[in-house]
Amino acid sequence: METWVLITIAAAFLQNIRSVLQKHLKGAMGTTGATFVRFGFGLPFALGFVALLWGGLEYRLPVPSLAFAGWVVLAALAQIVAQALLIQMFSHRNFTVGTAYSRTEPAQAALFGLIFLGDRAGPGTLLAIAISLVGVVLISVARSASGAAALLGSVFSRTAALGLASGAFFGVAAVGYRAASLSLGGPNFMMQAAVTLLAAIFLQTCAMLIWMRLRAPEELGRIRAAWKISALVGLVGATASFGWFMAMTLQTAAAVKALAQIEMIFTFASSVLIFREHVNRLEFSGCIFIVAGILVLLLV
Repeated sequence: METWVLITIAAAFLQNIRSVLQKHLKGAMGTTGATFVRFGFGLPFALGFVALLWGGLEYRLPVPSLAFAGWVVLAALAQIVAQALLIQMFSHRNFTVGTAYSRTEPAQAALFGLIFLGDRAGPGTLLAIAISLVGVVLISVARSASGAAALLGSVFSRTAALGLASGAFFGVAAVGYRAASLSLGGPNFMMQAAVTLLAAIFLQTCAMLIWMRLRAPEELGRIRAAWKISALVGLVGATASFGWFMAMTLQTAAAVKALAQIEMIFTFASSVLIFREHVNRLEFSGCIFIVAGILVLLLV
């Protein structure tokens, strides 16, 4: 099995763990604080990855260029905007529909990768994206009162627009991170990914700190009070992001994001095993589609 495949699966698993931990944090702080900890508490670990590769494994530090800086700024800000749009959807009654549309990220990443980097997604990748997208949609609307009808009937709704915009910005972020890492030109995919992660997470931490200071200063106290689990979120989140960046240095963003849909399977398992939530037939069918899409991606 190719290296990028193993790294992506591991990153998806870690991201699911981070999401579970953040779900627990929501009881101790607001959405802004729970979002910040993945960046702010992840920053020391991102620095540690670079230090380990440089001081421990003696890989040389790449020299960032203006192109690197431009791609990192674009990707980091796009990721923040995407997350903000996703959070905004939670205030809408049919936010599950918007969430389904936001999962078009792999398809949009394929488009942006072609436009910005000339990355071409083969027929197998496009087919895998389409099949897994069906599975994601089924899981997303499985617990909606209106079900699939709501998804089809709300194509031109505000919620759908927010979801599509969120997916687009996530797609831009993925392609931007790949471009930034590749622009470093060496010494290897691990150091390139680590330096890109450090630059991105530093920028995101500063941006969110300024935002909280101005708009939600009360969150800072709540974050300090929950620093232990926040540190764990930072560790898991930074390690997951390191995995995403390594995978996207080795492979196109579209292929990585298509395989990353396996995170929905891990989320499904967490819902059943940890939160003891009931599983319906539509969710189970969605999982089958996601697995089928992943098999197509790996075998075709």
